[in-house]
Amino acid sequence: MGSFVLKRSLYSIISLVGLLVLVFFLSRLTGDPAALYLPVDAPASVREAFREARGLNDPLIVQFGDFVWNLLHFDFGESLRRQRPAFDVVLEAFPWTLCLAAITMSLVLLGAVVLGSLAAMNVGKSFDRISSVISLAAASAPDFWVALMAIFLFAVALGWVPTSGTGTPWHWILPVAVLFIRPFGLILQVVRGSMITALSSAYVKTARAKGVRQRAITFVHALRNAMLPVITVAGDQAAGLLNGAVVVESVFGFPGIGKLMIDSILQRDFAVVLAAIMITSLAIFIMNLLIDLAYALLDPRIRY
Repeated sequence: MGSFVLKRSLYSIISLVGLLVLVFFLSRLTGDPAALYLPVDAPASVREAFREARGLNDPLIVQFGDFVWNLLHFDFGESLRRQRPAFDVVLEAFPWTLCLAAITMSLVLLGAVVLGSLAAMNVGKSFDRISSVISLAAASAPDFWVALMAIFLFAVALGWVPTSGTGTPWHWILPVAVLFIRPFGLILQVVRGSMITALSSAYVKTARAKGVRQRAITFVHALRNAMLPVITVAGDQAAGLLNGAVVVESVFGFPGIGKLMIDSILQRDFAVVLAAIMITSLAIFIMNLLIDLAYALLDPRIRY
């Protein structure tokens, strides 16, 4: 187990370094920050002083060397827009995305496991057909379209919920609901397929022969063995949510890391972009490692 964790950590570090190198050089292609932060009629000397003070006149390889050196000291530099350490700016936004993702995935797993298991118990019946249609429609729904339609219907037309912000629980309803739809549809289909396989296995037939009730067979015996593929898909969907939920956060004005990254890219705030990618990548790595370790807990036959 220790060698597995060490190997996965090494692979993740290599991937993270490659990602940061790629993003560093690509971000420099977005344009000159001086053109964005200074007035249009600013003198050339002022623009030159602005670039010189922030090392933007140095060759790219020199800028990258300074970035790596600062990164080794956990220093991502200062946010050009906010005049604060970029790392602090990202740490303020990340908990909002983490909380949004945790609430959404908790509801997704609860709903998908229950409905998927019930659908597997009623294969070919009306409940199974309806749940399949709903899950396929949910998995196919584009987030940006659903978000805009939700704002128009529930916020503008009906006035039930606010369009943006985080001040009250009502502000969270639309972002959570929109993020809920796609992973719910995907995971529901996976739960249904896995449960159908598990319910047709030999140990389930033995349990039925012994007189065990159907609910106990489904939610105690079969569900645990059906959870491995579900965990894989759930981990992938959770990583997508942790990756910023960029569209949803931007549409609803949610102050998470996804909206922060979009704003920072548009503002050419390079330090914040790199810090956001670093924090998000580390969170995804830790989550994937925990999912891999959970396999061994659910199925003792798995050994690393």
